[in-house]
Amino acid sequence: MYLFPRQLLVKHFWTPKQQTDFLDIYHALRKQSHPEILCYLEKIIPLISDVGLQWHMTELCTKIQRGTHPAIHDILALRECFSNHPLGMNQLPAFQMKALSRAMLLTPYLPSLLLRHRLKAHTTVIHQLDKALAKLGIAQLTAQEVKSACYLRGLNSTHIAEERCRTWLGEWLQISCSLKEAELSLLLHNVVLLSTNYIGTRR
Repeated sequence: MYLFPRQLLVKHFWTPKQQTDFLDIYHALRKQSHPEILCYLEKIIPLISDVGLQWHMTELCTKIQRGTHPAIHDILALRECFSNHPLGMNQLPAFQMKALSRAMLLTPYLPSLLLRHRLKAHTTVIHQLDKALAKLGIAQLTAQEVKSACYLRGLNSTHIAEERCRTWLGEWLQISCSLKEAELSLLLHNVVLLSTNYIGTRR
């Protein structure tokens, strides 16, 4: 069984090098879905009824494509788009839910109804954890806890300095704690939006 430790041994039995290598492998798998997710955001721009929101979405997609890390206000400006048509949780098409599932390291091989239910449940749990974490304070977390929290939310924190991870987690919490339950599709997409171009992230 030691020939296949990633598949057959739980995380606690991994050596430090194995843990870094395996987290890199898992992140590479979820990162494969990022272009597909971003491509869909571009495609739906004409479906956004508000011209101002169309502009904000275009700007956000352009920034990310150019390798720029978006500001918190760039993302929160679009919260209305993610609360109903075309990007609300109940309006997402099957292929986008499959891509988002892969970005969350969840299996995409389920019927649409189950994919939607699981994504909702998963995102709701993260949202609740975010509120609790914001109340506790990032400063109370150990370095490993910070890196684990970042990784869960889409950032490959294994090669990023602790302080940079704390900064990123702070940005995530600001966004998350500003969102209502109806806007959680934005938090789900934030796994890609906020992590793709963060300083120190492996390309």
